[in-house]
Formats: sequence, C-alpha cells, structure tokens
Amino acid sequence: MRRPDPLPTFGQLRALAAEHGIEHVGVAPASVLTRARAALEHRRREGFDGGMGFTYRDPERSTDPARAVPGAQSIIVAARSYLADDEPARPAGPQARVARYAWVDHYAPLRVGLRAMALRLRASGERAVAFADDNSIVDREVAHLGGLGWFGKNANVLLPGAGSWFVLGSVITTATYPVSAPASDGCGTCTRCIERCPTGAIVAPGVIDANRCLAWVLQRPGTIPVAMREAIGDRIYGCDDCQEACPPTVRLGRRHRQMLDGDVQAWVDVLDLLDASDDDVLDRHGRWYIAGREPRWLRRNALVVLGNTGDGRDGRTQITLTTYREHADEMLAEHARWASERLGLVASVSDGEHTPT
Repeated sequence: MRRPDPLPTFGQLRALAAEHGIEHVGVAPASVLTRARAALEHRRREGFDGGMGFTYRDPERSTDPARAVPGAQSIIVAARSYLADDEPARPAGPQARVARYAWVDHYAPLRVGLRAMALRLRASGERAVAFADDNSIVDREVAHLGGLGWFGKNANVLLPGAGSWFVLGSVITTATYPVSAPASDGCGTCTRCIERCPTGAIVAPGVIDANRCLAWVLQRPGTIPVAMREAIGDRIYGCDDCQEACPPTVRLGRRHRQMLDGDVQAWVDVLDLLDASDDDVLDRHGRWYIAGREPRWLRRNALVVLGNTGDGRDGRTQITLTTYREHADEMLAEHARWASERLGLVASVSDGEHTPT
C-alpha cells in the first residue's frame, strides 16, 4: 500500500492556490457557524430572504461544516479577483448591463484551484472537499472567520488592501491548521453603499432585504413589482452599485485584476435576446442562475430594460413589443405592455401587480 504524502503546510497550500490565480487564502475553524445561523434564521423570520433558497433553505446544514465533511477540523478559505484588466465598451443599441462577476465564469478557475488543494490534502490521507458558490456552506461567513476580510455595511466581505471584487470558495478538511487572525473593521463611519443602493435594500449595516435587492429581484421568478422596474434601469443580471460606491473596493480593487478569457458577457443586446429561441438563450446565458432553467425570466428582465432604455421610434423595438404584448405568456405580455407605455407606444395600462406568474 502506498504511504500517504506528508501533510502540506499552509504555506504550500497558499503557493498552490497562487498558481491558479487565487490571491488570498486563510484558515477558519470547522465549527458550527453560530452567528451566521442566527442571522439566517432571524432574517428569514423577518421576510428578508425574499423567498431565496440557497443557504437560507436549510440553515442548520449550511452553517455546519461537519454536515459537508464529517470530522472536519479546518476550512481553507480562498478569494479570487474578478476585476478585469479590460472593460468591454457598451455596444450601440438597447443594451442590458451584466454584473461584473457574471461577465465570464470566474468560479471555474477558482474551483480548479480549490480542487488542487483538496487533492493535495487527500494525498496526505485527510478528507477534503472543495466548495464554491454552493449552498453547503455560507461562504462569506467562513471567509470572515478565516481572516480574509471584514463584513462591509453592504454585507460583502471586504479584503484589506483589496476591497470586494472577489469570488469566494473553500476547502473543508479533516486536517488541522492554525486559524488565521481576524481582519479589523475598515468601514468606520462610511455609509456610501447604503446611500448608493437604488432601492434602499440595505436596511441596516450588513443587513440586506432581498425583496428590494436588484440582484435578487432579477433572479427571482415571478412578476417584477411595478414599483421596482424603473430602478432596474439597464440591468439584466446582478447589480454592482453598492460595490462601486465602496471606497476600499474602488480605490484598492484595481491592484487585483484578472484577464478575461472566453466569451465575455458584459452587455446583452435585449432585442436579440427577445428574438432568440429558448435554446439559444440558454446556450448563451445558461451558466447564470436562471430559475427553473426557464428563459422567460431573462425575457422578462429584457422587457423591463427595453422599457427603461429603448427608443419608441425604432421600428424593431415597436415590432418586438407588439409581438410580446400578444404573447401567450401573460407574465411576459404584461411586462411588454408596461414597456410599451413607458416608450409611448400604448395608452396607460393597469399596474400589473396581480398579473399571473
């Protein structure tokens, strides 16, 4: 039988992570995340979850590392920058904006690095499993406990000297490593993220009402409330406003840039999306979270963007909205009627609040 390799040192794991573009690594204890569990349960009782699943679905599971890896002793936490060297220019025509983290799949290279660390740990005879963008563990909480950063008032983890333009992941393992020193709070009295939020979704420092957070509003299935539509502006997926207002993120994040490889989706032509088949929509945007894998939710968002940014004098816009006003999907038809009214193509319509979803 092959003898296990020596347990890698934390420095060796950090060097291995760096080979995969992971700039920040720390160690958190693999104990129950009591603070996060209490926060999830409280916010769910208050209705701040907005119907979101993910780590809200089962707080006892998502806050107990031992449920993911029995016998877990340590969590290797990691952050990889998603700020790009080159920012794509906005194309001509009605375009919808995509949040930075979704321009390309930044989680794919992060997972490669995490799995490399997990393999190294398993070669030493320990159990180790990589997690990224996974409802098995509250990633921001373990990143905070692992000393990567502090919780900003926008609920993002802010890394000292780097800000928040990072995707987070972890390796839960039975190996034991010293826990990293905590990061001190760097927000001070700053409230720019709270003031910048277009819908007032940051209801208290570090507390987000998902019902008003545009990032979730654009992902959640159902009719978008009329009162939220104008605030959506040209967004189709995600919202960066609270990060773009954050001084540490804006000032320090530029030190940590990545090259963008592959198909960059910073902007989406809304008329093209509305004309495309369901298969084409999923082929292009299927790596995003789309509830039930139903393209109708992206079409819904595109109709709101068209209503906010389109030109009612444009012939193609007129044809597209006419088609959608007569759509068999009443949810899409109602959003098209709203967009048409915004562009002066039809008379005032009902508020649509009771439209079937």
